[in-house]
Amino acid sequence: MSTASGAGAVAGEESRWRGRSLWLDTLGEPIEPHPRLEGTVDCDVAVVGGGFVGLWTAYSLARADPSLRIVLVEAEIAGYGAAGRNAGFVSAGIAGEARVYRRRGGDEGVIRAERAMIDAIDDVGRVVAEEGIDCGWVKGGSLRVATSRPQLERISAGLEARRARGIGEEDVWMLGPGEIAGRVRIAGVLGGAFTPHCARVHPGRLVRGLARACARRGVRIHERSPAREIVARRVTCEHGTVRAEMVVRATESYTVRLPGERRAFLPLYSHMLATEPLSDAAWEQIGWSGCETVADQHHLFAYAQPTVDGRIAFGGRCAPYRAGSVIREADEVRPAIHARLDRELRRWFPAAAGAAVTHRWGGSLAVPRDWSMAIHCDRAAGLAWAGGLSGHGVVASHLCGRTLADLIRGEDTELTTLPWVGHSSPRWEPEPARVLATRAIAAALAGADRSEDARQRPARRAALVARWTPGR
Repeated sequence: MSTASGAGAVAGEESRWRGRSLWLDTLGEPIEPHPRLEGTVDCDVAVVGGGFVGLWTAYSLARADPSLRIVLVEAEIAGYGAAGRNAGFVSAGIAGEARVYRRRGGDEGVIRAERAMIDAIDDVGRVVAEEGIDCGWVKGGSLRVATSRPQLERISAGLEARRARGIGEEDVWMLGPGEIAGRVRIAGVLGGAFTPHCARVHPGRLVRGLARACARRGVRIHERSPAREIVARRVTCEHGTVRAEMVVRATESYTVRLPGERRAFLPLYSHMLATEPLSDAAWEQIGWSGCETVADQHHLFAYAQPTVDGRIAFGGRCAPYRAGSVIREADEVRPAIHARLDRELRRWFPAAAGAAVTHRWGGSLAVPRDWSMAIHCDRAAGLAWAGGLSGHGVVASHLCGRTLADLIRGEDTELTTLPWVGHSSPRWEPEPARVLATRAIAAALAGADRSEDARQRPARRAALVARWTPGR
């Protein structure tokens, strides 16, 4: 391929990459991919996946030991997957179920896990500052709001559960409707809870900036290099092979495309949309000067952030799943789902009723059978992996990367003793049980939300799906 034709091919792909989300479309810079992997490369550590888990692993290793030869391969571009499509919440909260981690680490282990997530927020912020990553970082905290009495009851119950796990009054507290309105005016809010442990970011700029930081520290990155086989000490890509002392699989929901891994995770979708930049008059009505992230307590919950460029980015969980764990670009824009999000956004923010929606997108997240993340490292075999972050990826991925770096280097640290290290989730059921169950759950949760909104009391049918969908 000539240089001219190669540049043309990349230009054509750039349009597709930018079309994946608001975040990739508004990077403020061209997307110039690193070269494809060609031929055979030898190194100390090979990382598969250019999302947050893979990049934080490579960055942590390079920072801890600059002499390491690290190669990272990515099927598309860094940030193509969930890292470039999420809500941009750098938020606390364990990525999993307390009861699962309690079996491995007891009550103390759960408390340590929760605190590790909280501490990791500032760790991410320090890297953002030190590496000069311009991603709109604002640590304004997070609001969990209730627009019905049942939602308010769930927020209160969740607060009590966190208190029992050692989360104090300085970490999270209840707010009345007036106190919430003093931060952001959302129609119909009855109350909620606030935690200072959250930052708002532009996730596309964060992930691309992290990739640049890795490259500056000597990590060799190959984009547009899909891995066809990942085994101990070897990664076989479309046009080349990486041989390494240690191979790290950091492929999250895309793991289901690998041989034998279709039932490892359930690739569930979250969908989002974004308005055009709002006028100063609209922002004066809404408030939101602190850039708090916001989520409600519907079973199929909604969430929002004010973006760096003055938009509202608004998303929600709708639990769509395609039989056979298929992930495809055609499912990223779902008219019915995006129409529901559009209605909800304008219900929350009447001041934005006339704003045009400029971006609609979606992305898959990796949900393990017990909804709890895991980190594994077999130094003798030369294979490690981490994943199953179930939508908590921006912070949990940072912990995964730092933990994998410690494990790969043979270090015994506070991170390597947290209860998700060595945890194994069961496999998901085979089809057709998987697709039938997920569709039934999505319908039950949507019905529970409609019932609660109409009658203002908890819907019993939601309890029927607790075995499949543990609470947040």
